[in-house]
Amino acid sequence: MRSFQQHLADFNARGIRLVAISVDAADVTRRHCEKLGFTYTFLSDPKAEVIARYGLLHQGAGPQGTDIARPAEFLIDSTGAIRWVNLTESITVRARPEEVRKAVDELKLASSTGG
Repeated sequence: MRSFQQHLADFNARGIRLVAISVDAADVTRRHCEKLGFTYTFLSDPKAEVIARYGLLHQGAGPQGTDIARPAEFLIDSTGAIRWVNLTESITVRARPEEVRKAVDELKLASSTGG
């Protein structure tokens, strides 16, 4: 997440809006963002409704057996269609900003060539 913050200007320049989602309560999420200096959008989903809808609920994998969201990155276009997904089983493995930029570039190339 820090690496995405470090590359936020590049994502913004490409028209990519970063949004993170967590099962943490809004006040916990807000304090976390302030502490770590995150300036992109973080959503709080303490009932894991949206997280479950995307198939990302990792039941019992958090501290003291709490439910958490599985690490994942999605590229969702302006129509709401999911265009790319990076999903892992490990809470320590996430896509790097370079991987996301590459996926964006490949999607733009495919759409410009009709593929």
